[in-house]
Amino acid sequence: MNEIIIELEEITPKEFFGAENTNIELLKKHFPKLKIVARGNKVKAFGDDELLEEFNRRMKMLLDHFSKYNKLDENVIERVLTSQSSDDYSTSESSGTVIVHGVGGKLIKAQTANQRKLVESMRKNDMVFAIGPAGTGKTYTGVALAVQALKNKEVKRIILTRPAVEAGENLGFLPGDLKEKLDPYMQPLYDALRDMIPAEKLAMYIENGTIQIAPLAFMRGRTLDNAFVILDEGQNTTHNQMKMFLTRMGKNAKFLLTGDPGQIDLPRRTISGLKEALLILRNVEGVGMIFLDDKDVIRHRLVKKVIEAYKSIEHED
Repeated sequence: MNEIIIELEEITPKEFFGAENTNIELLKKHFPKLKIVARGNKVKAFGDDELLEEFNRRMKMLLDHFSKYNKLDENVIERVLTSQSSDDYSTSESSGTVIVHGVGGKLIKAQTANQRKLVESMRKNDMVFAIGPAGTGKTYTGVALAVQALKNKEVKRIILTRPAVEAGENLGFLPGDLKEKLDPYMQPLYDALRDMIPAEKLAMYIENGTIQIAPLAFMRGRTLDNAFVILDEGQNTTHNQMKMFLTRMGKNAKFLLTGDPGQIDLPRRTISGLKEALLILRNVEGVGMIFLDDKDVIRHRLVKKVIEAYKSIEHED
């Protein structure tokens, strides 16, 4: 009797095995002549060579499917174990609206016309500016595109950064060390990632540097290659910060810069690096610019009304 050992890499065993190992029980039913044991992050199978070869092939299909969709259930397992190729059981993404399959198989889609333009622009350009008011999905869509690129092995890492600018609050009075002071500024990025990558896998990615979340000041001196890089809240960069960031771009890199010129928290008479960059780079080939507006707001319906109300006041000033 021969043996094969399959190790689960970058996959949470508990989620792959199912509650009370239900997914493993389904495998046992499909391969009754094999002895299958799941322990820790390993699956062992004992039996004849021919059956072990088929088991290995089907396990690879299941692992690939789980890595992509973050979900396995009885129906999916049945289809994977009886199909000839992934074309027979994978969700079609030809429409381009599904960016990535999030936690629990949640479909992360471009929900509005301008969000779809953002997705298309990122495919065509290595540097894209996504400009628009709060709630238009700039950051969320961008993080989804970054996770998609990582899953598809188009990049080796994701780098998410923001300028740590205080919106009427004093950073010095926040408790904790530097990381604890800065984490609240990065929270929207963590929130988006938690929707798209299972918790244990996300923690591992952050620990090994596959995903890096850091304030903009930490980018100085670096060359960012083989990476999908997002600069969030770009309206709060100065001229020097924006120039520094844009010149970090290395080989095989994708840069997405998001911002809302209507929410600048810089000191008075300080020019926004984002506003300046939009003027300087508007005719540069390879740089895309997508402008989202009130119609793209996907938060609570009141957010759109709030934006409209503030617009009327700001236009009077």
